[in-house]
Amino acid sequence: MRDTMVHRGPDGCGHYCSRDGSVGLGHRRLSILDLATSANQPMPNEDKTVWVTFNGEIYNHAGLRRELKAAGHTFQTDHSDTEVLVHGYEEWGIDSLMQRIEGDYAIGLWDERQGQLFLIRDRIGVKPLYFTLTPRGLIFASEIKAILADPQVERDIEPIAMYHYLSFFTTPAPLTMFKGIFKLPPGYCLQFKTNRSLKTWRYWNAIPNEKERFSVQANSEEDHIREIRKRLIASVEKRMMADVPLGVFLSGGVDSSTNVALMSRYMDRPVDTFTVGFKDHTNLNEFDYANRIAKQFKTNHHEILIDEHDMQGYLDALIYSQDEPIADWVCIPLYFVSKLAKDNGMTVIQVGEGSDEQFCGYRNYMGHLWIYNHPWQILNKYAPHFLSRIFAHGAKWIANQRPSLTRYAEVIHRAAYNREHFWTGAIAFSDLAKERLVKKEMFPLANIPEELSNLLPNAYLETDSFNVIQSFNQDLESNWPDHDILARMTYNEFKLRLPELLLMRVDKITMSVSLEARVPFLDHNLVEYSTAIPMHEKIRGNTAKYLLKKAVEGIIPHDIIYRKKMGFGAPMDKWMQGDFGKRVQSSVLASPLIKRGFFDQKQLEHLLKNEKGDYFIYNWILFNLTSWYDYWIG
Repeated sequence: MRDTMVHRGPDGCGHYCSRDGSVGLGHRRLSILDLATSANQPMPNEDKTVWVTFNGEIYNHAGLRRELKAAGHTFQTDHSDTEVLVHGYEEWGIDSLMQRIEGDYAIGLWDERQGQLFLIRDRIGVKPLYFTLTPRGLIFASEIKAILADPQVERDIEPIAMYHYLSFFTTPAPLTMFKGIFKLPPGYCLQFKTNRSLKTWRYWNAIPNEKERFSVQANSEEDHIREIRKRLIASVEKRMMADVPLGVFLSGGVDSSTNVALMSRYMDRPVDTFTVGFKDHTNLNEFDYANRIAKQFKTNHHEILIDEHDMQGYLDALIYSQDEPIADWVCIPLYFVSKLAKDNGMTVIQVGEGSDEQFCGYRNYMGHLWIYNHPWQILNKYAPHFLSRIFAHGAKWIANQRPSLTRYAEVIHRAAYNREHFWTGAIAFSDLAKERLVKKEMFPLANIPEELSNLLPNAYLETDSFNVIQSFNQDLESNWPDHDILARMTYNEFKLRLPELLLMRVDKITMSVSLEARVPFLDHNLVEYSTAIPMHEKIRGNTAKYLLKKAVEGIIPHDIIYRKKMGFGAPMDKWMQGDFGKRVQSSVLASPLIKRGFFDQKQLEHLLKNEKGDYFIYNWILFNLTSWYDYWIG
């Protein structure tokens, strides 16, 4: 099990077995902080009654170490962040420990005296943490492939997870695409005792508390700008903590350029920067902007160009690295730029994920806000009940007769049934599109252990992806009744798309080449402040990320800040038009998954052969799904 993840830790390994053989912990080490062997894991306390194995970093470990030493604890390592976890647990207990640590982590902590295991996933969800229950107990790991190495773990697809994947490009926690294997949601702790009792609870949420909201909303625009800048600078400085080389992915946009500028303040050598582009689609490349930043901050800059041949050669490794399908083709250029960084000696890389979700940075956010404030609101508020039904049936008719208009029909459909307009910033198959494609009767409800049912209420009750979003909305309503629509959009992103799609693509791909990614824009101190800022202060006219852009004025050039956002992507629409598109069609239709009857064969074939509109998105989603099934289940 442990050695299925050599790529996550090529520098060393260790294991612990309890005296009675009932508990075993394993670890693969990617040495980043305190490179001595005394910092290897699993790591115990002084009397070996508390053991920890964890992936990630605790950025405030030095301050915690000083506190613990003052309280009388003896440390065996020089400056390992791992050791503060065992002593912190002894001194403060699990709840206080979770509130004190700051970082990106997946933690397994075993208390031999109490006969209890704790699993903890970091607040935002930067690091993954999976588990399953078997007749023998509980198995957990940073990757699903390690769990599957146990011969008692059966491999089969979870139909409800697949149904949600078709909407969200990924699966919502705690579901995974594997039946009976779960992922701990961000900001949660799981306790499992030797008597097999299990409970979970949330120790952090992306909803600012009332005190924080009141304090932030009393601030002026200048206060916001100053506070965002201060917290962002502190976040970057914290993430410079390493005893190994670290660099940054650079596109020449606001986020990556800010990372470079701030990192250069704290390094005694040039920052290493890395950029990826496409040989045959130069319109997608951002080399000119990246080179401007590289020259201004005198970085050691590296570039790589890839093409369709490179993409096709990587696909098998992609399916293996992901464990479960993540239908985002950004994984392809991300792999090649990650490998470029690793080949040039990097062990740690800074990335720019997280700012768009906090500061309304995506272009389609403005469109969602307009739809919400105009057609959706009008239809939802004023249409009588009987007209709502007419609108709903009309929306279905439009979608069936003119599939290219499905996205517009979906607005009418959601308003007619009083369903939230915004689900996440990226929806794959809409409900109307899924109704044509899948056979709902073939999707039995998930068999979720009762102890886990609170993690995503309602999402297992029926074959309906709206229930996932409704669970988030109900949570927000109960904790922040007077929130605005942008706060709702942000919260949905922090619950689903950000942790389970965007951050998982970063973790799975970078760690596949033994590279640790750090995410300065997602320091929880910055998130707690930014999410409390009212919508009308985050948006100014058509300027996306207004407050963040004001905060980094003077740090990076003005024209870089206010240039048109391009986004990190790949020319999948063009690739699908050639031989690769034919490969996708034949691969999907030949998959054993299709033969299980989940899909309407006629609609599936029509979808795969259609070359209009967003067909390439749907084809990529289905190709990821069937390729995953063929590899892992078959």
